[in-house]
Amino acid sequence: MSTVTAIPEPSAEKNGAAMSPVRRGPLAAVSGGAVAVFLLLSGGQGYYVDELYFRVAAGHLDWGYVDQPPLIPLLARAQMALFGDNLVAIRVVPALLAGVAVLVAGLIARELGGGGRAQLLAACATAGSLASFAAGHVLHPTAVDHLVWVTACWLVIRVIRTGEERLWPVAGAVVGIGLLAKYLVVLLVICLAAGLLVTGPRRVLRSGYLPTGAGVAALVAAPGLVWQALNGWPQFAMAGSLSEPFGVGSVINFFVGQILMIGPFLTPVWVVGLLALLRRPEWRAYRSLAVAYLVMVVVLLLAGGAPRYTEGLLTVLLVAGCVRAAGWAATIPRRIWVGLAVAGNALLAMVMVMPVLPAAVYARDPVLAALGEEQFGQTGWQGLAGQVAAVYRSLPEADRARAVVYGHNYGEAGAVALYGPGYGLPREYSGNNSYADFGRPADDKTVVIAVGVDRASFSRLFGRCELGGTLDFEFPHFEQGKEILVCRDPREPWSRIWPELRWLGTF
Repeated sequence: MSTVTAIPEPSAEKNGAAMSPVRRGPLAAVSGGAVAVFLLLSGGQGYYVDELYFRVAAGHLDWGYVDQPPLIPLLARAQMALFGDNLVAIRVVPALLAGVAVLVAGLIARELGGGGRAQLLAACATAGSLASFAAGHVLHPTAVDHLVWVTACWLVIRVIRTGEERLWPVAGAVVGIGLLAKYLVVLLVICLAAGLLVTGPRRVLRSGYLPTGAGVAALVAAPGLVWQALNGWPQFAMAGSLSEPFGVGSVINFFVGQILMIGPFLTPVWVVGLLALLRRPEWRAYRSLAVAYLVMVVVLLLAGGAPRYTEGLLTVLLVAGCVRAAGWAATIPRRIWVGLAVAGNALLAMVMVMPVLPAAVYARDPVLAALGEEQFGQTGWQGLAGQVAAVYRSLPEADRARAVVYGHNYGEAGAVALYGPGYGLPREYSGNNSYADFGRPADDKTVVIAVGVDRASFSRLFGRCELGGTLDFEFPHFEQGKEILVCRDPREPWSRIWPELRWLGTF
């Protein structure tokens, strides 16, 4: 009589199959390497235009702002207090957050069934994506948003795989932190919910812990949300000013942006990830992530949203593609091809985002100038302040005693705030976004050096305006050719003029 010996089932987590162990050492090495690269190159060309604004906002902390929640100015204040008021100091937190996102990417690969090779590939590919370089290089809401989106998706995947519904309050806390930096995370929540409703598993939406998670998110985000409510929700007006009209051009730009946000060498990988999530039977439970991305694309196209808004979900699709690619790369030649794609993408991303080359090199070569356009947003700001100072020094002494500087946008004003004291310039002001709330000139300030304003509309507020100079830069700059006006004798007190100078938007 034969005996049948039962083959033991592999160990499994709750509602999930056996998982490969987390490759802590390799993931930590890739994450730490990414942080090191970000920090080593953080002191490159100069401050990015938005960093000039956040540096000033750090001196005017509030529970909210007309164009953003309170977290980024608070981070700027903390970094400057801990590390000093300098370019490297203001970029420490973005570098660290991007490094953590690289680590989470490896954890997502594990949740999707990836072994050690898949986890390492996912971390390397994420570190080499343009999205990571953009998030890790400068202080910007995206620095927080990138990590929040990737982490929130990781937690949703864990809830789906393990059935551990107590993770919903944790996800809520992550979303709440995201809401303190940028309200865009609401779009992620809506699209993930839509994906779960369409493809399931809908059981996770019936969890009693889900309302608790929503409450945690609201509680964490309460300071900014209450401020917005008390001030008439200016964020809605701000969002409207940033939208792009729907058209053929906007559609083309959007889909080109989908290629660039991860990088052209790794675009095939995230496309494979998208298709695998939609079609692979073993990933049926995670189809909601792919559907969430598709829903988001439609919403952003119709609303005129920027293509970069998808970068968090694109990173998750990239990780899914890496899990598939790790299985495909079973031979040495295939592994070499995958490695070359990651390395080539990282190199291209560095050239586009990081100051790996002198600004003069970018300016001389048309191809590099097109690829490294973002570099020119980090040059020229000290030169702008110097040119304003030349106009200021040309004024009679009596005029200098009653003069202020007005920048039409927060970049101009922020540049004068940073470099102006070294040139002996008086205080700067601007009506752009929340800069308008940082103060207005006193009524005895009757001479204004106005940078980048529309001469016709600005001149009607003063007795006389004359051209003091025209901005000129060594390298390409979006402030090139703008006028510096000298205006005297305001027609009304500043308290009445100021509301007419307030405006929302970027430039």
